[in-house]
Amino acid sequence: MGAGIGGLGAALMLGRRGHPVTLFDQDIREAGEDLHRDFFHWDRPRVPQAVQPHSFLGLSRIVLRAELPDVHADMLARGAREHHDFDWFDEHPPHRAGDEDLVTLRTRRIVLEAALVAAVRREPAIEVRRGCRVSGLTVAPGRPGRVTGVRVGTATHRADLVVDAAGRRSPVPAWLVAAGCRPPVVDSHRTGLAYLCRWYRLRPDGPRGPGRVKPGSSSPFALAGVFPSDNDTFAVNLMLSTGDPTRGALTDPAVFEAAARRFPATAAWLDLAPEPRSPVLAMAGLDNRWTSLADGDGPVVTGLVNLGDSLVHTNPTSGHGVSFGLVAARHLATRADRIAADPTPYHAWAAGTLRPWFDAQVAADRANEQRLGDNPPPPDRRAAALAACAFDDPVVMRARARVRHLFSTPDVAYGTDEVDRHLTAWLASRPDFTPHHDGPTRAQWDTLIPAQGGRA
Repeated sequence: MGAGIGGLGAALMLGRRGHPVTLFDQDIREAGEDLHRDFFHWDRPRVPQAVQPHSFLGLSRIVLRAELPDVHADMLARGAREHHDFDWFDEHPPHRAGDEDLVTLRTRRIVLEAALVAAVRREPAIEVRRGCRVSGLTVAPGRPGRVTGVRVGTATHRADLVVDAAGRRSPVPAWLVAAGCRPPVVDSHRTGLAYLCRWYRLRPDGPRGPGRVKPGSSSPFALAGVFPSDNDTFAVNLMLSTGDPTRGALTDPAVFEAAARRFPATAAWLDLAPEPRSPVLAMAGLDNRWTSLADGDGPVVTGLVNLGDSLVHTNPTSGHGVSFGLVAARHLATRADRIAADPTPYHAWAAGTLRPWFDAQVAADRANEQRLGDNPPPPDRRAAALAACAFDDPVVMRARARVRHLFSTPDVAYGTDEVDRHLTAWLASRPDFTPHHDGPTRAQWDTLIPAQGGRA
């Protein structure tokens, strides 16, 4: 159920292992050959994140290269670019095992979707039914009950295993409750953060980038960043609290660009005189949600598992969603027969592998919400030093990259004697270091905002 990235990826990985797959999606349209049309002129209210900036992390790249190498190659052919975290330095440090995977695929989401759609078309084991909205599940009674298929209108389609990849608005939890199953366990946290972005394209006769410029900047109440992407496109992104009274005014392109020029990271790209390619695209009402189809007594139902945003979705700050979806699809595909018989190990794997990252994002968002609010806590000197040191010291950059690409948790990556020694030496050479912001002050910010959008 669902032909987003998680659904397409799972269908491919299952189909290529010999499992017949029927893929249902209520949208008639699919990503095709015209990336510009599909990205900028496709109204997708059920997928608001589709037009927001993406960077596909090293974990996504590993799954694509191992499971779907043709999709990875197609993405590169369509304009996606690979960027190694060590490219920041003039020379890469001596290689260590795992360094080869610290690579971001820089591209818009539509490029990955188009490559997945093209691969699905080539796969004879997959039948795609577009414009077919699943309206319910068929559930055989038992303790627990067993899902035996799906309903589409008046038709019933039987299945050995149903995969819910219907996204963050999946109707499956409500259907299970209506069928008399125990309710799924939902853990939801509103972030209190809002995102605004605008897309640009570098001019054909201009430079391909501003040189060595950090990807992000900050003020006490807002964050700004640049997402280099495919085919000379890039996105400028601003993030601030949903309670900030200036947020609405930033949807005006002139106000947005004036504000973005106050941050060094985004100003460097805007100084290249790029061509605007979109209006200001806002996304708010974000939450982090975990939906488990198992509780303390085990699975609430068998014959059904969820993945992608139906299972876990986090706000886009760290770009985890696609990686979570693809790694869950791989885990499912390699164990499909066992999971169809008993989903208990799948739920245990998800709780042990994905849930810690979800919990970490919830904690990070709470900290960000406080930091961007009206009464921020005192700055964390060590955290600020780690962030700054990474751009001077490859050892700390490696730790940062391993966290960013979902290979190590922060306590593991940063908690080594080696990182501590390098950070201590960096601080010793900068005894006056204090956390600071390189973005605008509140007074400078408010001068950019029209009176009707300014602070009371």
